[in-house]
Amino acid sequence: MGLIASFGKYLLFVADVFRKPERRSVMYRLVIQEIYELGLKSVLFVMFVSLFVGAVVALQTAANLEGSWMPTYLIGYATRDAIILEFSPTIISLLLAGKIGSNIASSLGTMRVTQQIDALEVMGVNPVTYLVRPKIFALVFFNPVLISISMFVGVIGGLVAGILSHDCTATEYINGLQYDFIPFKALYALIKTVLFAFIIASVSSFYGFFTEGGALEVGKSSTKAVVYSSVVIIVSNYLLTQLLLGS
Repeated sequence: MGLIASFGKYLLFVADVFRKPERRSVMYRLVIQEIYELGLKSVLFVMFVSLFVGAVVALQTAANLEGSWMPTYLIGYATRDAIILEFSPTIISLLLAGKIGSNIASSLGTMRVTQQIDALEVMGVNPVTYLVRPKIFALVFFNPVLISISMFVGVIGGLVAGILSHDCTATEYINGLQYDFIPFKALYALIKTVLFAFIIASVSSFYGFFTEGGALEVGKSSTKAVVYSSVVIIVSNYLLTQLLLGS
Protein backbone atom coordinates (compact mmCIF):
# COMPACT_ATOMS: atom_id res chain seq x y z
CA MET A 1 0.00 0.00 0.00
CA GLY A 2 2.86 2.32 0.79
CA LEU A 3 4.39 1.69 -2.63
CA ILE A 4 1.08 2.38 -4.39
CA ALA A 5 0.60 5.58 -2.40
CA SER A 6 4.15 6.68 -3.25
CA PHE A 7 3.55 5.98 -6.93
CA GLY A 8 0.35 8.02 -6.88
CA LYS A 9 2.16 10.86 -5.13
CA TYR A 10 4.91 10.65 -7.74
CA LEU A 11 2.39 10.92 -10.60
CA LEU A 12 0.84 14.01 -9.00
CA PHE A 13 4.33 15.44 -8.57
CA VAL A 14 5.17 14.91 -12.24
CA ALA A 15 1.84 16.43 -13.29
CA ASP A 16 2.59 19.47 -11.14
CA VAL A 17 5.93 19.92 -12.91
CA PHE A 18 4.17 20.73 -16.18
CA ARG A 19 1.08 22.40 -14.78
CA LYS A 20 1.99 26.00 -14.07
CA PRO A 21 4.55 27.52 -16.49
CA GLU A 22 7.23 29.95 -15.44
CA ARG A 23 8.33 32.85 -17.63
CA ARG A 24 10.15 31.58 -20.70
CA SER A 25 13.21 33.76 -20.13
CA VAL A 26 13.57 32.51 -16.56
CA MET A 27 13.10 28.88 -17.58
CA TYR A 28 15.63 29.20 -20.40
CA ARG A 29 18.29 30.51 -18.02
CA LEU A 30 17.60 27.78 -15.48
CA VAL A 31 17.72 25.02 -18.10
CA ILE A 32 21.08 26.25 -19.44
CA GLN A 33 22.45 26.29 -15.90
CA GLU A 34 21.24 22.73 -15.28
CA ILE A 35 22.70 21.52 -18.57
CA TYR A 36 26.07 22.73 -17.36
CA GLU A 37 25.69 21.29 -13.85
CA LEU A 38 24.14 17.94 -14.75
CA GLY A 39 25.36 17.37 -18.31
CA LEU A 40 28.62 19.06 -19.19
CA LYS A 41 30.22 18.14 -15.87
CA SER A 42 29.55 14.47 -16.67
CA VAL A 43 31.16 14.40 -20.12
CA LEU A 44 34.66 13.41 -18.99
CA PHE A 45 33.26 10.75 -16.66
CA VAL A 46 31.20 9.24 -19.48
CA MET A 47 34.13 9.34 -21.91
CA PHE A 48 36.51 7.67 -19.45
CA VAL A 49 34.14 4.81 -18.64
CA SER A 50 33.09 4.31 -22.27
CA LEU A 51 36.66 4.19 -23.55
CA PHE A 52 37.71 1.34 -21.29
CA VAL A 53 34.46 -0.61 -21.50
CA GLY A 54 34.60 -0.46 -25.29
CA ALA A 55 38.13 -1.79 -25.09
CA VAL A 56 37.09 -4.59 -22.75
CA VAL A 57 34.17 -5.61 -24.99
CA ALA A 58 36.49 -5.80 -28.00
CA LEU A 59 39.09 -7.86 -26.11
CA GLN A 60 36.46 -10.26 -24.76
CA THR A 61 34.96 -10.70 -28.21
CA ALA A 62 38.42 -11.37 -29.67
CA ALA A 63 39.10 -13.94 -26.94
CA ASN A 64 35.86 -15.76 -27.75
CA LEU A 65 36.70 -15.79 -31.46
CA GLU A 66 40.22 -17.13 -30.93
CA GLY A 67 40.74 -20.47 -32.59
CA SER A 68 37.37 -20.42 -34.32
CA TRP A 69 36.54 -20.15 -38.00
CA MET A 70 34.65 -16.88 -37.52
CA PRO A 71 36.16 -13.80 -39.24
CA THR A 72 37.90 -11.17 -37.13
CA TYR A 73 35.75 -8.33 -38.46
CA LEU A 74 33.08 -9.65 -36.09
CA ILE A 75 35.05 -7.97 -33.29
CA GLY A 76 33.91 -4.61 -34.62
CA TYR A 77 30.41 -5.92 -35.27
CA ALA A 78 29.93 -7.30 -31.76
CA THR A 79 31.48 -4.25 -30.11
CA ARG A 80 29.22 -1.92 -32.09
CA ASP A 81 26.03 -3.76 -31.16
CA ALA A 82 27.01 -4.19 -27.51
CA ILE A 83 27.83 -0.49 -27.18
CA ILE A 84 24.81 0.85 -29.07
CA LEU A 85 22.12 -1.54 -27.89
CA GLU A 86 22.92 -1.92 -24.22
CA PHE A 87 26.07 -0.46 -22.77
CA SER A 88 25.76 3.20 -23.69
CA PRO A 89 22.01 3.73 -23.22
CA THR A 90 21.48 1.46 -20.21
CA ILE A 91 24.72 1.02 -18.28
CA ILE A 92 25.77 4.66 -18.64
CA SER A 93 22.27 5.73 -17.57
CA LEU A 94 22.59 3.55 -14.47
CA LEU A 95 25.93 5.18 -13.69
CA LEU A 96 24.40 8.61 -14.24
CA ALA A 97 21.56 7.67 -11.90
CA GLY A 98 24.21 7.30 -9.21
CA LYS A 99 26.14 10.44 -10.12
CA ILE A 100 23.40 12.84 -11.21
CA GLY A 101 20.50 11.31 -9.30
CA SER A 102 22.22 11.61 -5.95
CA ASN A 103 23.23 15.17 -6.82
CA ILE A 104 19.64 16.16 -7.61
CA ALA A 105 18.16 14.45 -4.55
CA SER A 106 20.73 15.82 -2.13
CA SER A 107 20.49 19.39 -3.45
CA LEU A 108 16.69 19.46 -3.30
CA GLY A 109 16.70 17.64 0.03
CA THR A 110 19.08 20.22 1.49
CA MET A 111 16.86 23.03 0.21
CA ARG A 112 13.86 21.35 1.82
CA VAL A 113 15.37 20.84 5.28
CA THR A 114 16.85 24.36 5.29
CA GLN A 115 13.39 25.74 4.38
CA GLN A 116 14.53 27.32 1.13
CA ILE A 117 11.67 25.60 -0.71
CA ASP A 118 9.22 26.94 1.86
CA ALA A 119 10.62 30.42 1.23
CA LEU A 120 9.91 30.08 -2.49
CA GLU A 121 6.31 29.13 -1.74
CA VAL A 122 5.94 32.17 0.53
CA MET A 123 7.17 34.39 -2.31
CA GLY A 124 4.50 32.94 -4.61
CA VAL A 125 6.88 30.85 -6.70
CA ASN A 126 5.87 27.31 -7.60
CA PRO A 127 8.96 25.42 -6.34
CA VAL A 128 8.19 22.33 -8.40
CA THR A 129 8.27 24.13 -11.75
CA TYR A 130 11.08 26.46 -10.69
CA LEU A 131 13.42 23.79 -9.29
CA VAL A 132 12.43 20.50 -10.89
CA ARG A 133 11.30 21.32 -14.43
CA PRO A 134 14.70 22.75 -15.50
CA LYS A 135 16.44 19.60 -14.27
CA ILE A 136 14.08 17.37 -16.25
CA PHE A 137 14.32 19.48 -19.39
CA ALA A 138 18.11 19.73 -19.15
CA LEU A 139 18.65 16.02 -18.67
CA VAL A 140 16.14 14.95 -21.33
CA PHE A 141 17.81 17.35 -23.77
CA PHE A 142 21.45 16.65 -22.97
CA ASN A 143 21.42 12.95 -22.04
CA PRO A 144 21.15 11.86 -25.70
CA VAL A 145 24.27 13.95 -26.33
CA LEU A 146 26.08 12.18 -23.49
CA ILE A 147 25.01 8.76 -24.76
CA SER A 148 26.05 9.62 -28.33
CA ILE A 149 29.47 10.61 -27.02
CA SER A 150 29.57 7.34 -25.08
CA MET A 151 28.80 5.33 -28.22
CA PHE A 152 31.50 7.07 -30.24
CA VAL A 153 34.17 6.81 -27.55
CA GLY A 154 33.25 3.19 -26.78
CA VAL A 155 33.67 2.21 -30.42
CA ILE A 156 37.01 4.05 -30.56
CA GLY A 157 38.11 2.25 -27.40
CA GLY A 158 37.35 -1.07 -29.04
CA LEU A 159 39.32 -0.07 -32.15
CA VAL A 160 42.36 0.96 -30.11
CA ALA A 161 42.24 -2.23 -28.04
CA GLY A 162 41.88 -4.41 -31.13
CA ILE A 163 44.87 -2.79 -32.83
CA LEU A 164 47.12 -2.76 -29.75
CA SER A 165 46.38 -6.41 -28.98
CA HIS A 166 46.85 -7.38 -32.66
CA ASP A 167 43.48 -9.14 -32.63
CA CYS A 168 42.32 -7.24 -35.70
CA THR A 169 43.39 -4.50 -38.07
CA ALA A 170 41.73 -1.11 -38.33
CA THR A 171 40.24 -2.11 -41.69
CA GLU A 172 38.76 -5.32 -40.29
CA TYR A 173 37.31 -3.49 -37.31
CA ILE A 174 35.76 -0.76 -39.46
CA ASN A 175 34.32 -3.39 -41.81
CA GLY A 176 32.73 -4.99 -38.77
CA LEU A 177 31.24 -1.67 -37.73
CA GLN A 178 29.62 -1.31 -41.14
CA TYR A 179 28.50 -4.94 -41.45
CA ASP A 180 24.71 -5.43 -41.32
CA PHE A 181 24.13 -2.08 -39.61
CA ILE A 182 20.48 -1.33 -38.87
CA PRO A 183 19.86 2.40 -38.25
CA PHE A 184 16.81 1.62 -36.10
CA LYS A 185 19.14 0.21 -33.44
CA ALA A 186 20.64 3.65 -32.92
CA LEU A 187 17.16 5.21 -32.83
CA TYR A 188 16.08 2.57 -30.30
CA ALA A 189 19.06 3.47 -28.11
CA LEU A 190 18.22 7.18 -28.21
CA ILE A 191 14.56 6.50 -27.37
CA LYS A 192 15.72 4.59 -24.30
CA THR A 193 18.09 7.41 -23.46
CA VAL A 194 15.31 10.03 -23.38
CA LEU A 195 13.10 7.81 -21.20
CA PHE A 196 15.93 7.00 -18.80
CA ALA A 197 16.85 10.68 -18.52
CA PHE A 198 13.28 11.51 -17.54
CA ILE A 199 13.28 8.70 -14.96
CA ILE A 200 16.56 9.84 -13.39
CA ALA A 201 15.52 13.49 -13.15
CA SER A 202 11.92 12.97 -12.01
CA VAL A 203 12.47 10.14 -9.50
CA SER A 204 15.52 11.81 -7.96
CA SER A 205 13.70 15.16 -7.75
CA PHE A 206 10.70 13.44 -6.16
CA TYR A 207 12.70 11.92 -3.31
CA GLY A 208 14.74 15.07 -2.79
CA PHE A 209 11.73 17.38 -2.87
CA PHE A 210 9.80 15.45 -0.21
CA THR A 211 12.69 14.99 2.20
CA GLU A 212 11.64 15.37 5.82
CA GLY A 213 13.93 15.83 8.82
CA GLY A 214 17.57 16.83 8.80
CA ALA A 215 20.93 15.97 7.26
CA LEU A 216 20.52 12.24 7.89
CA GLU A 217 17.26 12.17 5.93
CA VAL A 218 18.96 13.99 3.03
CA GLY A 219 21.40 11.08 2.76
CA LYS A 220 18.55 8.58 2.90
CA SER A 221 16.69 10.45 0.17
CA SER A 222 19.79 10.37 -2.03
CA THR A 223 20.10 6.62 -1.52
CA LYS A 224 16.42 6.05 -2.32
CA ALA A 225 16.72 8.21 -5.43
CA VAL A 226 19.62 6.16 -6.79
CA VAL A 227 18.07 2.79 -5.91
CA TYR A 228 14.60 3.48 -7.26
CA SER A 229 15.89 5.25 -10.36
CA SER A 230 18.06 2.23 -11.14
CA VAL A 231 15.22 -0.23 -10.55
CA VAL A 232 12.81 1.72 -12.76
CA ILE A 233 15.46 2.02 -15.49
CA ILE A 234 16.06 -1.75 -15.48
CA VAL A 235 12.34 -2.57 -15.62
CA SER A 236 11.71 0.08 -18.29
CA ASN A 237 14.63 -1.28 -20.29
CA TYR A 238 13.01 -4.71 -20.43
CA LEU A 239 9.55 -3.36 -21.31
CA LEU A 240 10.88 -0.98 -23.99
CA THR A 241 13.08 -3.69 -25.52
CA GLN A 242 10.13 -6.05 -25.66
CA LEU A 243 7.98 -3.35 -27.23
CA LEU A 244 10.46 -2.08 -29.84
CA LEU A 245 12.61 -5.14 -30.59
CA GLY A 246 10.37 -8.03 -29.57
CA SER A 247 9.05 -10.20 -32.34
